[in-house]
Amino acid sequence: MADTPNASDAPDTSGTSNGDRGQNPSVNNGLIISGGTHTVGNQAVGHRAQAIAGSVSLHPQDAERTAELLARVEDLMAVHRAELADPEAVTRELRRLRDELADPEPEPTVLRRALNRLDDFVQPVTPLVAAVGQLAQSMQGLSGH
Repeated sequence: MADTPNASDAPDTSGTSNGDRGQNPSVNNGLIISGGTHTVGNQAVGHRAQAIAGSVSLHPQDAERTAELLARVEDLMAVHRAELADPEAVTRELRRLRDELADPEPEPTVLRRALNRLDDFVQPVTPLVAAVGQLAQSMQGLSGH
């Protein structure tokens, strides 16, 4: 009797996709986080995953939108100045953001800290909270989020 392959001799590829033969399908290459806060700079998960760090940059239309939103926060700050617990702190963080954004390579950690502080300082004033939220969203790629 000749050796003839049958279906039971074939490698088990169930659970694999795109021809990932050889990878054990019972291995979880995912990331599971339960509770808490996790801040991750660069992260790669999965079979042959890679995380590549790039430089921080603003695209021209992003920079334009961010400048508009920063000006809007400043305008609202002038209108609602009396409602703020520490208007000088708001002015200081706005200046810090402007200075950092003027830098050819803004530091994401400086931007993130300034946005967080600004958000804390404007909390009692709803229009400012909304405007700072929009500003933070426009800068999301810059601040490391």
